Amino acid sequence: MTDLLSAELLADIRERAADYDRDNAFFAEDLADLQASGYLGAMVPTAFGGAGLTLQETAHEQARLAAHAPATALAVNMHHVWVGVGRYLHERGDSSLDWLLREAASGEVFGFGYSEPGNDLVLLGSRTEARPDGSGGYTFHGRKIFTSNSPAWTRLGVLGLEKSGGLRGRNGAPRLVHAFVTREGGGFTILDDWDTLGMRASQSRSTLLDGAHAPADRVLRLLPPGPSLDPYVLGIFTSFEVLLSSVYAGIADRALELAVETVHRRTSMKTGKTYAQDPDVRRRIADMALAQDSVWLQIDGITRDLDASAADPTLDRGAGWFRATAGLKVRVTEAARDVVDQAVRVSGGSTYFTGSELGRLYRDVLAGIFHPSSDDAAHGTVAQSLLGPLE
Repeated sequence: MTDLLSAELLADIRERAADYDRDNAFFAEDLADLQASGYLGAMVPTAFGGAGLTLQETAHEQARLAAHAPATALAVNMHHVWVGVGRYLHERGDSSLDWLLREAASGEVFGFGYSEPGNDLVLLGSRTEARPDGSGGYTFHGRKIFTSNSPAWTRLGVLGLEKSGGLRGRNGAPRLVHAFVTREGGGFTILDDWDTLGMRASQSRSTLLDGAHAPADRVLRLLPPGPSLDPYVLGIFTSFEVLLSSVYAGIADRALELAVETVHRRTSMKTGKTYAQDPDVRRRIADMALAQDSVWLQIDGITRDLDASAADPTLDRGAGWFRATAGLKVRVTEAARDVVDQAVRVSGGSTYFTGSELGRLYRDVLAGIFHPSSDDAAHGTVAQSLLGPLE
């Protein structure tokens, strides 16, 4: 596997992470170094000028990056998600995002502009208006939140609901418009409103769309609202959930590493021994490791099947991918929160200070509960797979 994330690069990134967090600053130097290393083209097939990493390999690299700088990894993740969608489609004979693979290899940075305030439908609906321009393109009008890479994206994937004047779908119903707008095209305002508990360097600011334009050749799908098995939607959902899971798995990996180091250093006045000899501490450490072993078995199993399913249809789960990957995201992020919590408990009160790396991981890992799929949504997906839809 191509070593895009060298030990030296990761060490530099870790060294900057605390400063970015303290200053609530964008990870600009990290991004420049990652671009120079070719990491933004990690999953781009070699035929398009990328490194050709599989989804499974990219998940492991994202975890390594997250173990050094969680916010940097989370923001870069949104770029990798779009590359993952392009690769997913290309491997299944759909060339509609081949341009994205080429542009990612050439240095363009992709952002994810789907999340909206009060929209728990996520991919299934939108509060943003998509207004047809009369030539097959659309302008977008609405508010997007949690737009990672806000200071640096050059291409933004957006979702909106078609308004009057469009070609309309069956029975004249409006459709969901999936498209890409460019930074140089304007028609948007990025708010300086990212002042959060954790994941501060991601600078996932709100974006006000007020006429951002996607020409016809950058309109990728016109789909009815609601569930869809369109490969574009499946590609977004699976890439997002899997790569997001890998970021939080990487945070937990680092928390376990720090906990082991700390309990070897700390000494009990009561026993005169290090805390590594304390039975209660040893059990907590073992619990953390058992959880992480399970997490990686799940990530590797799902990514292995996703990577192979294009060539082997027997591995394609169809609608079952929604259950598999939503469940993965919830299990991994919940496990990561528990691992970090236990790491803080065995490491002592020093983790409560702002300069503590474990303290920062404790804040960063909390963000996992806010990404889709939520715990409630994942349970709804699993229930529907077993019991059918609600009447």
